[in-house]
Amino acid sequence: MPDAEGPPPREGLAGRLLRWLPAVAVLGCAAIVLSRYGVSVRDMAKFGAYIAFGITLPGLLWVRVMYRNPLTLTEAVALGATLGYAMEVLTYIPARALGAPLLVLAWPLGTYALFIAVPRLRARWKGGPAARRAPLWWSWCLALTVIYLIVWTAVNFFRTQALTWPAIGASFVDMPFHLALVGELKHHMPPMVPTVAGEPLVYHWFVYAHMAATSWVTEVEPLVLLFRLAVLPMLAALVVLLALIGRRVTGSRAGALGAIAATVLVTAPTLYLGTTPGVFTWKTVQSWSSPTQTFGALLFAPIVLLLIDLFENRQRSRYSWVLLGIMMVAVMGAKATYLPLLTAGLAVVVVVEAVKWFWIPKQALVALGMSGACLLFAQYVFFGGVRQGITAEPLSIMKVSLANLTGGSAEQVSATAALGVTLLCVLCAAITWCGVLGLLHRPRLLARPAIVLVLGMSVAGLGVALLLGHPHLSQGYFLQAPYPYVAMVAVYGLAVVVRRARLRLWEVAVAAVTGMAAVYAIRMAFAVRVPLEPGHDQLELYLPYLALLGVALGAVVALRAARQGRLRTVALVMCVVTAAGTPAAWATRVLPGTYRSPMSGPPNPNGTPTEEMIPKGAFAAGRWLRANSDPGDLVATNTHCRWGYENPCDSRVFWTAALTERRVLVEGWAYTATNMDSWSSGEVVENRPFWDRDRIQANDAVFQAPSMESVRLLREGYGVRWLLVDHRRLAPRANLWAHAKQRFRSGDYGVYELAGDGGPVTRPGG
Repeated sequence: MPDAEGPPPREGLAGRLLRWLPAVAVLGCAAIVLSRYGVSVRDMAKFGAYIAFGITLPGLLWVRVMYRNPLTLTEAVALGATLGYAMEVLTYIPARALGAPLLVLAWPLGTYALFIAVPRLRARWKGGPAARRAPLWWSWCLALTVIYLIVWTAVNFFRTQALTWPAIGASFVDMPFHLALVGELKHHMPPMVPTVAGEPLVYHWFVYAHMAATSWVTEVEPLVLLFRLAVLPMLAALVVLLALIGRRVTGSRAGALGAIAATVLVTAPTLYLGTTPGVFTWKTVQSWSSPTQTFGALLFAPIVLLLIDLFENRQRSRYSWVLLGIMMVAVMGAKATYLPLLTAGLAVVVVVEAVKWFWIPKQALVALGMSGACLLFAQYVFFGGVRQGITAEPLSIMKVSLANLTGGSAEQVSATAALGVTLLCVLCAAITWCGVLGLLHRPRLLARPAIVLVLGMSVAGLGVALLLGHPHLSQGYFLQAPYPYVAMVAVYGLAVVVRRARLRLWEVAVAAVTGMAAVYAIRMAFAVRVPLEPGHDQLELYLPYLALLGVALGAVVALRAARQGRLRTVALVMCVVTAAGTPAAWATRVLPGTYRSPMSGPPNPNGTPTEEMIPKGAFAAGRWLRANSDPGDLVATNTHCRWGYENPCDSRVFWTAALTERRVLVEGWAYTATNMDSWSSGEVVENRPFWDRDRIQANDAVFQAPSMESVRLLREGYGVRWLLVDHRRLAPRANLWAHAKQRFRSGDYGVYELAGDGGPVTRPGG
């Protein structure tokens, strides 16, 4: 039965205080963890105040106007925060373009002025329409989920991603890239690629605009925002919104809670020992290493909520369309993967509804038009029509996945072998979300527009991932984006079939334990280690999954032999198979023997530089240059390869732009549109050479053979004013000091200023 809703009853002071305890617990946990990992109380206070009063409260006031459906205070705050994020970014863009970034405050201050001056809006300060109160147990469930994510963040991210040098030099390879983009958005609009001057930024950059705006208002370092603060409130709001949508889909809080657990804990049901990269490593929707993913997931959630309200006639305000439009525009620049999936899902809804009712669903058609328009604008205007490395290469992600499992090369994988791994991938998805099949017993529920939308997006995501290729397997994000909503449908379908079969709780528990025990037994019995050792046949990869299918079929035979009815048999087997997915994957992590690593592996599997590779003084030099230069100054550097990865050159190096917040003539070019679109299958995109030979030669000449001519070309021809120099990479006897003034030196790094005429300068100390 759906959860009963009702207006909040009156309660005393003690009851009101008790209801605030979950929120206090979340804030307390966050404060303790952040303090433990180097965030000052001052930064926490300023960031928290801005999120509360600069983003969430103005968004909450507008939500109370535009969204008329009943919400709890927590739900309204989460929806308001999401709207606040969107409006902040959309306000910051023109403010930064005008050269007045603090005009971003026009959004919250203008909202407050309007809601104070207009009598009809003044009432929204007290609350929204038909406010609801959530049960205390539900509030604690959401709070504990957020606390889990905070602890998960501390263990998996904060612990390994430092704030101080040299430890920060060993950060995940993309973190300096993200930091460089925050600096770029802090000082420039429209943004360019900061590591290759003049290269257009063809990327979903709205999350960096948010961090840039936050840094301007709070004066908190972009480094602290990116590495510690910015994603935390996004995760909290995302949990609450997914729980709200889960209630819409499943009709109960218990079902929504199951969907939330399946989302934040999602993992592939692998039956191998060791690590399983590629499509067998499912990424959760929450991510610090990819803030665009988390920000996009958050902004996309209200779109799904509004569409469900639209499909189920819950919309009570014409302003909901305005809210839907704002969120679509925000998602357009937040994460590129969502709009294609949304457009495909809405197209399926339109077709199904037209066939089912013999008429065109006008509202769904309007939503489809809005989504399609945003998609076209994003692709051909916002992203300039570039491919960004995306190619039509069917099953490429499967070939790479199989190569990782066998220890071979993707080029050597045959089409037949790739199809075999594709079947394994589909089987893993079927195991994890087999609950969807429960809706086959209630076809009318399966045809609900909300269910059709989710399944349409999921099938589209699978199709795109299988048909396209990308040098870094970014097509996998199309698989990842619908995870939370597929989990909701799977939980809903499982609940439907369990209720119809009238299974008792102990029967469900026994079936679940059976599924987890079967997975553990299969892992230990077959002991397939990946990557496969030399001499082992690829057939070994399929045997554990065939054994699991045998267990499922055996369960069917046993239950039918025990004279269980067809419906009960289906329900119990679905419980067994579901438990063999995410629950078994987590259970086996704490059982002995199941996570044994291969006999041999790379000495540094994360690909991060060792302490010996990280130069001394780079952080101090970069920060000195930031403090003593103008945002429009151009910098040249002699660092084009990641430390310790010079042969072949890995061009994913971004520290100069990240630490200085200045544009660089040429630093790292791996992620530029020019480099990505020049990539072809079989190449390592980050090892490709820089395409502009004249520019790279002019840049490097100053460091390898400095002369009046080379300095003049860099200064007058390219507009470079500063040199950030790694002295370890200077050519022997390169008398750079004779042509540029050394302004700062720390350890291995130095900062030089080019003379205006390229002539000689006084030697330091001379």
